[in-house]
Amino acid sequence: MRKRVFMATAIGAVVAVGLSACGGGGSGGTGGGGGGATPTADAAIGAVFNASDAKGGTLKFAYSGEWDSLDPGNTYYGFSWNFVRLYERQLVMFKPGPGKESQEIVGDLAEGKGVPSDNNQTWTYKLKPGLKFSDGTPITSKDVAYGVLRSIDKTTLPNGPTYLDEVLALPAGYKGPFTTPNIDASSAIQTPDDLTVVFKLNKPFGQFDQFAQLPMTSPVPKAKDTGAKYQETIVSSGPYKFESYTGGKSFALVRNENWDPATDPNRKALPDRIEASLNVEANDIDNQLISGDLDVDVAGTGVQAAALPTILNDPALKDRTDNPSVPRLWYTSINPQIAPLDNVECRRAVMYAADKKAYQNAQGGDVAGGDIATTVIPPLVPGYEKADPYPSGPNQSGDLDKAKQSLAACGQPNGFETSISYRNERPKEKAIAEGLQQALARVGIRLNIKGFPAGGYFSQYAGLPPFARQQGLGLVVNGWQSDWNDPYAFLQQIVDSRVIRETGGSSNISVRIPEVDQMLDQMFSSNDENQRLDLAKKIDAKVLEQAEILPGVYAKALIIRGQKLTNVYYNEQFGMYDYTALGVAQP
Repeated sequence: MRKRVFMATAIGAVVAVGLSACGGGGSGGTGGGGGGATPTADAAIGAVFNASDAKGGTLKFAYSGEWDSLDPGNTYYGFSWNFVRLYERQLVMFKPGPGKESQEIVGDLAEGKGVPSDNNQTWTYKLKPGLKFSDGTPITSKDVAYGVLRSIDKTTLPNGPTYLDEVLALPAGYKGPFTTPNIDASSAIQTPDDLTVVFKLNKPFGQFDQFAQLPMTSPVPKAKDTGAKYQETIVSSGPYKFESYTGGKSFALVRNENWDPATDPNRKALPDRIEASLNVEANDIDNQLISGDLDVDVAGTGVQAAALPTILNDPALKDRTDNPSVPRLWYTSINPQIAPLDNVECRRAVMYAADKKAYQNAQGGDVAGGDIATTVIPPLVPGYEKADPYPSGPNQSGDLDKAKQSLAACGQPNGFETSISYRNERPKEKAIAEGLQQALARVGIRLNIKGFPAGGYFSQYAGLPPFARQQGLGLVVNGWQSDWNDPYAFLQQIVDSRVIRETGGSSNISVRIPEVDQMLDQMFSSNDENQRLDLAKKIDAKVLEQAEILPGVYAKALIIRGQKLTNVYYNEQFGMYDYTALGVAQP
């Protein structure tokens, strides 16, 4: 299932080279003190740069917005899923390591992968003995079961995927322990003893380990759960625990003395302390990385456009960068609930009028942004098939004649007015919105630009359907990378209409096509890989036919390594550096 071919483009060059050819000198360093490897471009792709086992120091992260939530049951940003593994453990996890290592699932809280039975409708996991929370209390199967069930309660915890909600054999009317506290959910999860957790599914699924690695399987002690406020008082199961938390500003992690490394061969836990600053202006983050005052931009999506000239024109800075292609799509949702975009021809007018070259430049150009996209599924995800149903002309700036024809067909020959949203803390998204505003104005489509906080973008703003309707958000600047590299995982959370929740937290902003829902169900149940890939291609074509997603850019990222970082490598699964491996060189 996990077949991903990553190519890396050397900075300033146009020749793509395979992973095996990049990262010269990347495994350098003594393995002791760290900090001794000679920086080279792409050294952390497919190899470990500045390898070290040295412990100590403070690892400094920054983020340009507010975390959606630090609660493992209430988060759905990729960087958060990468970071959460520092303070929480899941049943299983993707093995930390460069290259293809990062796509192998291994035991974490559990001794190993799940044991299926009953035609893949029952999955059993055995916990390792001796596991403890940061407060010293034992971790049991009941804590894991409760952690999963609370994540289903989308009224209290609106963020996060809906996979487990949909596949577990939950009783009728069950909405989670906060909303329906008196309903017994043992039909879905059973704990016959303190070290055994059994999941019962409502239909066979042979890839349940992919769900068992989600942050939602982190254990939560029921007696200490404070619901929506739990992120302020998390009881950790990983190598770090919270020392402080100041909402909207910062938090700090320190070593969890009750974490036993003998039970956790996957995490190095090198730093003594981890600090994260929030709501730091994105360009300031780049400046601090360049100067050495910061170690990691936690978002992991690469530097902003303003920093590119400085980095690309300085050989020493270029040598501190990695430029991977990523299985991510930067795109814009076209919401059919907002008139006149409820007419497919009006949506097609947007598709034709979009200036794809401007979209690419706003995202950072071909080096830091990626290649112009014409499909929903990116080339690095299985199921991709080259297609271009809305050609943008020889210069990729749009086909205005086709756009005008579509406007006439939808009864809006003079254009129309709607709104477009983006995340306030992301300059690239603002530039995309401004570029679309200029491009669509050429055919009379007038866009009102509205920015909203990243932390609540999906739970309170663009992903909350009543709010989107009230604000007239016809277009929503968006981005997506799948939870594992599989066509179902890439598509389901952004094109399944059943993901859309009136209470918010919807990762699907726009696609409401019953035929697509049916094909997703077929893909979920099928064990025939060729059939699954064929369904993925058909889903992609159907979503484009209905013009409910405007593909923008197949992602790349120009990531700069902090000067003091040790043990750095690009994790293919998360599409950024592996945060569990990082250390800092000691003076």
